[in-house]
Amino acid sequence: MKAYVFPGQGAQFTGMGKDIFDANTKAASLFRQADDILGFKLTDVMFNGTADEQKQTSVTQPAIFLHSVAIALTSDSFKPDMVAGHSLGEFSALVANKTLSFEDGLKLVSKRALAMQHACEINPSTMAAIIGLEDKAVEEVCASIDDVVVAANYNCPGQLVISGSMKGIEVACEKLKAAGAKRALPLQVGGAFHSPLMEPAREELAAAIKQTTFSKPICPVYQNVNALPSVDVEEIKKNLIAQLTAPVRWTQSVQNMAKDGATIFIECGPGKVLQGLVKKIVPAAEVSSL
Repeated sequence: MKAYVFPGQGAQFTGMGKDIFDANTKAASLFRQADDILGFKLTDVMFNGTADEQKQTSVTQPAIFLHSVAIALTSDSFKPDMVAGHSLGEFSALVANKTLSFEDGLKLVSKRALAMQHACEINPSTMAAIIGLEDKAVEEVCASIDDVVVAANYNCPGQLVISGSMKGIEVACEKLKAAGAKRALPLQVGGAFHSPLMEPAREELAAAIKQTTFSKPICPVYQNVNALPSVDVEEIKKNLIAQLTAPVRWTQSVQNMAKDGATIFIECGPGKVLQGLVKKIVPAAEVSSL
């Protein structure tokens, strides 16, 4: 069985999508449509923007979404048995499996990006990658700190990203290194994604999701919040809203897809980050890009 996976924020690079735009008229049409929907030339920033311009959440999220979805929607070989996306990538996955239309998916991603950016301005915060420590040990250290610090991204065994206040992350990194982490690296991100500090963004996104049409998907989506497959529209909505303040259970999602029969994992979008994570989670899996 084939599982198609979609990357999240951080996979962007200058020139992303230009090859697809030039080679595929259907993809080029989607790119132009995205510019019209957003009201600014996203494609200009994708093709020619600086790294700093592309790091802006309001640009990064729609750009990765557009790149990922264009690949899936214009490929004759895209025939998924199941899909999943890492954080932002869950929206790409939901367009790919027909739960959301391209236009509605892009509008929600743009709304999500702006809401997250706003939440970051309200509560200055950050994230850090913890390498070489058991998940439980990381969770215990986070729970021992008075400031807001939580496990945010369960990326693969031995790699967990934490999220929280500036002070909380600083203290957590010190404690986690003392507890035996090989590395505790503060990340260059706009704020504490997938933590309680994203509550203002969750409320904004919830209102938009409730006004959006969701259709029955053509295959299950394994969602970040619980790592379980779903084809139920109301459950998908609920989990999508909860995603902003809850951890991304990527390790568990990939394990469950493999347990349910996936032997081939195909990444749709810029980069190969998810392929690397999948191989660390399920070494026997076959991985590739679409």
